[in-house]
Amino acid sequence: MDHQNNKQHYNFAFLDEGAKREIRRSILKAVAIPGYQVPFGSRELPIGRGWGTGGLQITLSIIGKKDILKVIDQGSDDSVNAVSIRKLVTATTGVQTTTDTGCATIIQSRHRVPENKMRNDQIMVLQVPNPEPLRSVSPKEVVSRTLHSEAEYSGIWLRLYEGIIKYGHTVSGADHPVMVEDRYVMNPSPIPKFDNPKLHQSDCLYLFGAGREKKIYAVPPYTEVVSLAYEDYPFAVEDMTGRVCKLCGAENVYFDEIFDSSTGEHYFQCSDSGFCARRRGKIGGN
Repeated sequence: MDHQNNKQHYNFAFLDEGAKREIRRSILKAVAIPGYQVPFGSRELPIGRGWGTGGLQITLSIIGKKDILKVIDQGSDDSVNAVSIRKLVTATTGVQTTTDTGCATIIQSRHRVPENKMRNDQIMVLQVPNPEPLRSVSPKEVVSRTLHSEAEYSGIWLRLYEGIIKYGHTVSGADHPVMVEDRYVMNPSPIPKFDNPKLHQSDCLYLFGAGREKKIYAVPPYTEVVSLAYEDYPFAVEDMTGRVCKLCGAENVYFDEIFDSSTGEHYFQCSDSGFCARRRGKIGGN
């Protein structure tokens, strides 16, 4: 694709400047009130709602010509969602892209936080299908907003308790709710519990966008983020003990479990493809 010729048919970063200013104002409010869901006017994009329009709108609103973009889906740089979003951003901006987390200034992700420790000069954008942790308590927006205003989260605690009663442990595999700055309970996007601790006192800015639900929220750098848990049933991440990546030999990272039907082989592989590639000396570029 000829990005230079293609860009002539679009405003820089696709969205009009008024839309980007409105989204940036919502982002500033979200940063000022960590964990609070800020409503915004979600725009139409040439991808289906539910496929990352919220995160994409944030990325298109904050990206500049000197930025370097990385897009991942479930940790992979090569999935359909990641490739499609990356193509749209590069076609309308011409910015440089990378698969190396360390080189990126903006990382947009669906369902994973990179294994590499994020820096203060990086922004992590997460796509969110359901931003409301109280949706299982009440389907009505007016009720959930009232509960947030009163910090009434007993319904969420009850849901965690029911899992313990039935199964002996909390049953949330992803999207485990967190308390932000001892005030707002927040959905951390459907990241695995393994990634929840990365939000706590992180050096980077986390931005969360839900296009279908028209909400933006944020976790600024050095913010207190604690995963909800009872004292006698403490929060625990997925146990990766004893697992080793077949490709790079990594341990104590989040793994995908692979079954090769052609050989009958069962093995583990790093979920973060960029992290795995760097360890093998095979990092890609533009």
